[in-house]
Amino acid sequence: MKKKLYAIIDIETTGGKARQNRITEIGIALHDGEKVVDTYETLINPEIPIPFYITRLTGITNDMVANAPKFFEVAKKIVEMTEGAIFVAHNVRFDYTFIKAEFARLGYAFTKKQLCTVRLARSAFPGLRSYSLGKLIKHFNIKVKDRHRAMADVMATVELFEKIMAKEENESTLNHMVNLGVKESLLPKNITLDRLHQLPETDGVYYFHDREGTVIYVGKSINIKKRVMEHFSKVTEKASALQKQVDDISFEETGSELIALLYESHLIKELKPSINRAQRAKHFPYMVHSYINEDGYRCFDICKNKVATRKRHHLVSEYPTASKAKGAIKRVMAMFELCPLYCNIESQSKPCFNYHIQMCLGACIEKESVEEYNERADQAMEVLNTVFEKDFFALVDGKTQTEKGVILVENGEYKGFGYVDTEDLNGNLEVLRDAINYYPAYPESTRIIRRFLNDNAKTKVIYFESSETIF
Repeated sequence: MKKKLYAIIDIETTGGKARQNRITEIGIALHDGEKVVDTYETLINPEIPIPFYITRLTGITNDMVANAPKFFEVAKKIVEMTEGAIFVAHNVRFDYTFIKAEFARLGYAFTKKQLCTVRLARSAFPGLRSYSLGKLIKHFNIKVKDRHRAMADVMATVELFEKIMAKEENESTLNHMVNLGVKESLLPKNITLDRLHQLPETDGVYYFHDREGTVIYVGKSINIKKRVMEHFSKVTEKASALQKQVDDISFEETGSELIALLYESHLIKELKPSINRAQRAKHFPYMVHSYINEDGYRCFDICKNKVATRKRHHLVSEYPTASKAKGAIKRVMAMFELCPLYCNIESQSKPCFNYHIQMCLGACIEKESVEEYNERADQAMEVLNTVFEKDFFALVDGKTQTEKGVILVENGEYKGFGYVDTEDLNGNLEVLRDAINYYPAYPESTRIIRRFLNDNAKTKVIYFESSETIF
């Protein structure tokens, strides 16, 4: 039986973010499970300055890398060294993400099975106070000449890896971690572990097909491979249905989590996959509206979502059922301590029931001022709102390093998304508009965009008026 190969890797970098920082040094030790069979190390010219605090940590200076090869010059060697090997590192996500990013800049998809010696050490040696490489080096009295230099840390990791491998039953632990908990016996007949490992580790949507090719499930993830493998590592009713029915897997990369979320929502409504349950509704016959009562307090209520009522009332959000609309009001009522009388959840006399249990601050008996109450009610309306007040484009990551994803919101609602080359971003709105593929608008789309922008405040948003052409 052919031995497994492990590429034990460490890198030094100009900083902690793979998208903006670069690699300054790489060390690789190829291990066959018993011993090191090959090594490779080199400094790398990062093509950007090395900050002083990094030099102080690693000892690597700008002068040292000035004449070193650039990453593209060593990329082929790295591919050859790691071919067919499992990528091993201490805190593997850091090293793996940086190397993937460097290859992505070259237009190459670097995908490997991975093992993290932090996780392996926790499993093999439970109860230690710390599993940082420095602490483990000290605990096991591992001899290291130059900490925070790539090859020195690689050889320390090699010694740690060998100690882990020496523990009984670690072969099954390694397989479990490499395959993200997936048991081959639980996989559908035509899906293999190798097939799953070939899936991209990028943002996108994925499709599960049955024997006839029909899409029976649509999902999205920031890491397609990891999410798909999670489906086959769980013992749940849905996982069981997938294991029995799935015959093939396909995917589309989106470059951005936001586009993946929007596209997934659209696909579920259009394809109606049998195993998907959420986001299937295409009709929203109920609406939550807001108004100011005669005492000046902001109120919320539910009514039928018709053209006439939309003209009379201030639309806040739309729902497929009255119970979902009522549930949304109840959530913000609890979140912002709003009065159930002014949310039309109760119709009893004042004060409301919640006032007696100290969950209402007394707006219903004018104990709380209009200004204080309405400040929270306005926040609640912002949470509920599925109507945008302004037109804008949102720019997110594209599928490649040289493009951007574009999302259009206009006339209060989501319109669609597309992609544009960064070289074409010349200040003309029509360049962005021409990139858009248009999709039907649903209230969920607005919620998805609002939630994403709230959670990702640095997202580039370009507001415009309908008549504007320049940003």
